[in-house]
Amino acid sequence: MERVAVMGAGSWGTAFAKVLADAGTDVVLWARRAEVADEITRSRVNSGYLPSTVLPANLVATHDPEKALDGAQAVVLGVPSQTLRVNLAEWKPLLPAGATLVSLAKGVELGTLKRMSEVVREVADVPEDQVAVVSGPNLAKEIAAEQPTATVIACTDHDRAVDLQHACSTSYFRPYTNVDVVGCELGGACKNVIALACGMAAGLGFGDNTMASIITRGLAETARLGAALGADPLTFAGLAGLGDLVATCASPLSRNRTFGERLGRGETVAQAQEAAHGQVAEGVKSCSSIRELAARLGVDMPITDGVHRVCHEGLDPRLLTAALLERERKAERQ
Repeated sequence: MERVAVMGAGSWGTAFAKVLADAGTDVVLWARRAEVADEITRSRVNSGYLPSTVLPANLVATHDPEKALDGAQAVVLGVPSQTLRVNLAEWKPLLPAGATLVSLAKGVELGTLKRMSEVVREVADVPEDQVAVVSGPNLAKEIAAEQPTATVIACTDHDRAVDLQHACSTSYFRPYTNVDVVGCELGGACKNVIALACGMAAGLGFGDNTMASIITRGLAETARLGAALGADPLTFAGLAGLGDLVATCASPLSRNRTFGERLGRGETVAQAQEAAHGQVAEGVKSCSSIRELAARLGVDMPITDGVHRVCHEGLDPRLLTAALLERERKAERQ
């Protein structure tokens, strides 16, 4: 895999493009705004997202999707989950035949309740084994700073996952392969919602016992949803499950954790969004679609339900805490 297109020059798209380039892959990074592509070309920096990171010479940027996609053996989709469908529909006529389509987005689509790989398959009209996902404890700023981390590349075609593994293996970024696309995607989507809850708890002044309880019970409800959709239970004990969950819930670099913390301190959703300067906290929207998916499958997800009620029904986070603690007593594994 010698040439890869990364579609989306936000924090994670740019950081993953750097990983690919550092691994020796020629990368074309597509930016929605021409000025971002021009800045990267001129100064090797994406100042709006990763201002301290100098990008490699074998990473070039463009605002032209046709130029980005021409000849790519893999197309990495680095746009937010709720805009993936409309963007991919525009790019579909330009996609190289047979190219591996790789989703970086972590969410469940509103309305359709589809996972990102399902959206990609539907819009691009490609078979399941042509789509891969990347998920793990991958905070973009730490990866851009070349701090050691690991991730999971999931694809039902193991050989295709291995090709991607080789294309992004560096001295600081260690990818593992997995064929459980469902579990990896659910872990990535649900952890954003649980991180919002952890942020709310931090904003309310609660400590480590509370955080550990939310993370553990959040993992339990994620695993219940995964079981209902046929995921491998072991996936949730791995990098795309527990690993991603811990990083996103605990780190101040996590947009979802930070967003939730603002809500816990009494800010409105609109105020928290303004403070994020346009960067997307995926869990704010995904909490609604995950909640609806769980209801459809008869899966109990009380933390997800509570986060939805705070973000979209105006529930005070303090009342959410009380509601969760006052739920019916039961055995831990129920």
